[in-house]
Amino acid sequence: MDATALRAQYAHVLERLETACASAGRSRSEVTLIAVSKLHPAADVAVCAAAGQVDFGENYVQEALGKREELRANPATASVGAQLRWHMIGHVQSRKAPLVAGTFCCIHTLDSRKLADALERRMVALQAKQPVLFEVNVGEEQQKSGIAPSALPELADYVLEHCPHLQVRGLMCLPPVFDAGDAARPHFARLRRLRDDLCQRCGQPLPELSMGMSGDFEGAVAEGATMVRIGTDIFGPRPPRSGKPAA
Repeated sequence: MDATALRAQYAHVLERLETACASAGRSRSEVTLIAVSKLHPAADVAVCAAAGQVDFGENYVQEALGKREELRANPATASVGAQLRWHMIGHVQSRKAPLVAGTFCCIHTLDSRKLADALERRMVALQAKQPVLFEVNVGEEQQKSGIAPSALPELADYVLEHCPHLQVRGLMCLPPVFDAGDAARPHFARLRRLRDDLCQRCGQPLPELSMGMSGDFEGAVAEGATMVRIGTDIFGPRPPRSGKPAA
């Protein structure tokens, strides 16, 4: 996509998000737009960044790291690239934890003790804290990653007790229906209730709800999303994979 069209699509998404927040009686400042740049080139990221976008989401570790390095290495994009916040929104294998922990501003997909332990070990070595979200499989679909709602309290208790270098900030979900507008709202509402219940159980605030994508983010905002992850409506359809991306 050429830069002019990309800027126009980005501006349209901002308008939609502003309208969604107003309709829900919420301030636009309450909702972070994460531009999902998965499989799109670093040049597209640079165009959005120049238009004011700060938060970007990536699904694959190696692709994300390569894209970041490309932006930093190019004198034309080095300054803007250094100001971006990168979110890991894809499934993370525990063996990849050393590459992810301390590299992304937030990991949205914590869903197991094994991954929590691997992230914790890396953050201990770095002597730093890593913000994380629990990914919840709200539709309880066998083919999807994410912790089952019934298992969430136990995992949360474990992380809060045994992983002091992980800062639990909230929950994330991918609903069973994809880009289906209001059909996803019951799942977003369920995630909000799960978050509220977990707050009471843990006795600490969990302010973030990462939910909503191109076709359903208006409903997510209405149900309390604080982060929406939008890719296609900004960058256009994802290009075909040239091979299996590194996880």
